[in-house]
Amino acid sequence: PPAHSRRDWIGPPDKHSNLRPVIFYVPPEESALERRLREARQEAQASNQRFWARHNRAFRQEKEEFIYSRLKAKGLEMRDESGQKATLNAEEMADFYKDFLSKNFKKHLQYNRDWYKQNFRITFLMGQVALVRALRWLRRRKKNVEQ
Repeated sequence: PPAHSRRDWIGPPDKHSNLRPVIFYVPPEESALERRLREARQEAQASNQRFWARHNRAFRQEKEEFIYSRLKAKGLEMRDESGQKATLNAEEMADFYKDFLSKNFKKHLQYNRDWYKQNFRITFLMGQVALVRALRWLRRRKKNVEQ
């Protein structure tokens, strides 16, 4: 982002995680509380990037292995006569999706728990930052009225 930017910047989707990375704006006079909030958001983003990159990599690999094994069982190759990649029908792929989700249920459950914890922490910090800013604004307003 340009040096004069005063907002977070959101990039294109990451090729591994499919999540859009965020470059967080750091105000020149960031308070300790605001820094804690920004760092919590950065930690949550990094954690999400890691989880989904690993998850998607495992998904693609297991999907390819599943397709290969099913095609091999049918006596087919990965590519047909015209060079097109061979595919399975929706019912066969539904078997893979069901098995993959079942196998990864505990990972997803743990991810969701962690995600909620991170987001409650971020929300709490956001509330604190908003309260501090509101009190600061009220003090300035009161000071201006008295003058």
